[in-house]
Amino acid sequence: MQTEYIWVASAIILLLVEFWAISCVLRSGGHATSRLMWLAIIIFVPLFGMLAWLIAGPRVHNSRALHHRAHRSRTHQ
Repeated sequence: MQTEYIWVASAIILLLVEFWAISCVLRSGGHATSRLMWLAIIIFVPLFGMLAWLIAGPRVHNSRALHHRAHRSRTHQ
């Protein structure tokens, strides 16, 4: 296998993971300013940004809390 193919495959994998991270940031429930900050970090410093998002990004603690929060927001609209 030639070295160029390895670099191309690595770049494609990195791009797909970056799109996944951007999608996660956009779907997160954070404030708009924090989402914009995360997007800027992920886009301009991809490897560091994605690692930082995995470590420090928002977490869903359990599905029951997520379900309760979604139900509560629907009833208060």
